[in-house]
Amino acid sequence: MSQKIMELVEKTCMKKKPPRFSIGDTVDVHCRILEGDKERIQIFSGTVIARSGSGTREMFTVRRIVAGEGVERKFPLHSPRIAKIVVKRSGRVRRAKLYYLRQRVGKSTRLRQRHGVVLPGSETEETPSASSG
Repeated sequence: MSQKIMELVEKTCMKKKPPRFSIGDTVDVHCRILEGDKERIQIFSGTVIARSGSGTREMFTVRRIVAGEGVERKFPLHSPRIAKIVVKRSGRVRRAKLYYLRQRVGKSTRLRQRHGVVLPGSETEETPSASSG
């Protein structure tokens, strides 16, 4: 009984269309930042190294290198503070968690690119007018 009530409450907080991305993708996370009475968008760009949780508690971790130091940040997927998530590059990985990237420095942190993946908003998407001949 209480589990059904929890599911109903969680459904109201979840995003209608959560962004689709996977581990190893390079993403831009657009965060809403409140400074006094003003609101601005700050972009955190990096590689998704982990996803965890389910439902409204789903989180993902993004890692990037800033001034030679590794910076990781965890984001709740269904947070209203996340404006949008843009997938820049799709990486080919064989692990669910990419924690091994923490020990790597420089070019060894790069992941192989996954080819044949159509990113939303890219020019490689098929248009109906192009197929008519």
